Amino acid sequence: MSDLFELSVTRRIDAPVEKVWRIWTERLAEWWAPQPWTTELIAFDLTAGGAFSAVMHGPDGESSAIEGVLLEVVPGRRIVFTNALTAGWVPQKPFIVGIFTFAEEDGGTRYTAAARHWDEATMQQHESMGFHEGWGAVTGQLAGLAEMPERSAALP
Repeated sequence: MSDLFELSVTRRIDAPVEKVWRIWTERLAEWWAPQPWTTELIAFDLTAGGAFSAVMHGPDGESSAIEGVLLEVVPGRRIVFTNALTAGWVPQKPFIVGIFTFAEEDGGTRYTAAARHWDEATMQQHESMGFHEGWGAVTGQLAGLAEMPERSAALP
């Protein structure tokens, strides 16, 4: 077991890094929550120190909010997020540091989404909440959007 207390999913997406990055950053609300859940994006400032806030809504009226800050943004390569802080560097009870990487692989993208936890108990809690199923599903949704052919502007 790693001392990073990390869970991750990785997938090769059959689309160039630039397109996967664009879908990730510009269409986040379309893929962030496993269907049939939806995402209401409240704030998404794609800069280091920028605020991130979203509410995921379930089909039976349930909701799950997440708020944090982006720690690192390397365009086309990496996004690092934590919910240990909110906008303005206000501490809150931490759960994860999310690390999302995009790497060119044979004309496509090797996408990795990792969640690092402060301790083993929190990591195991996240795993038992369905980490692999949930993060795998949203990675699949991201891939589905990125692998979809783009429409020509000339088409009606």
